[in-house]
Amino acid sequence: MPYSRLANPSATIAVLERHGLRTRKALGQHFLIDDNVVGRIVREAGIAPGERVLEIGPGVGTLTDALLEAGADVVAVEFDDRLLPVLADLAEERGGLTVVHADAVSVPVDALGTGRCAPRALVANLPYAVAATVVLRFFEEMPSLERAVVMVQAEVAERMSARPGTKAYGAYTVKLGLYARAAGRFPVPRSCFLPPPRVDSSVITLVRHSTAADAVLLASAARAADAAFSQRRKTLRNSFAAGLGISTTEATSLLEAAGIDSGARAETLDVDRFLRLGAALHEHGSIPNPGER
Repeated sequence: MPYSRLANPSATIAVLERHGLRTRKALGQHFLIDDNVVGRIVREAGIAPGERVLEIGPGVGTLTDALLEAGADVVAVEFDDRLLPVLADLAEERGGLTVVHADAVSVPVDALGTGRCAPRALVANLPYAVAATVVLRFFEEMPSLERAVVMVQAEVAERMSARPGTKAYGAYTVKLGLYARAAGRFPVPRSCFLPPPRVDSSVITLVRHSTAADAVLLASAARAADAAFSQRRKTLRNSFAAGLGISTTEATSLLEAAGIDSGARAETLDVDRFLRLGAALHEHGSIPNPGER
């Protein structure tokens, strides 16, 4: 019994032809056609029957079909209006599927469910152009989200899971790390897609931290990360000063208040130290945001 009835080339092509559709390169559409990969994604997601799951970019519904079979209550955000009839057919046939025609980068979070209906998991073969933005956005803005199992470009997965001191570790890694940790990852060959992408892909699992700092501290830590990595080859003293528009003397004082060596470089700091730096930045209080300069 397949996880998804659409996870093979012939079924995907049949759906596209029935609706007179072709893939759109501009939207980064690469449909998943390997049922083993679909099954592994669903298993990694650990969906409980009746659980609300958010899917971004469902396409023709390949992964959606497997999520519904697992008992999920799926809210799917699709930008391409040509695919809405395909998803409407699936919703009518299976039930448990709500389709929202919107851009995942800007769709209001409340439109995807509130209270008990708020999604607890994000499971998706994400459009690669917006994958990093979307994942961070929903962890930031959707407190109900406990975990994410997402297909992304391998390079993005590397940034999401990078460790301090590595080339891939940067401001994005820190900002995502304020909310969640990488809990697993596996590669997906290009042959698993129709049409095959020109980049390598990975599925990564992210789990929200059981305890989180308050919103003000998280925002300050994110701002600190952006400033610290604004000139990553320079010392923290200089990059932090340039990123915040302050003097090196002020930057040194902030770093010393957080117990951080001002001569170090941003990539050596872990998330906990960025939280300390964010706290020092918040306590300082007089440093203007970029839009206020």
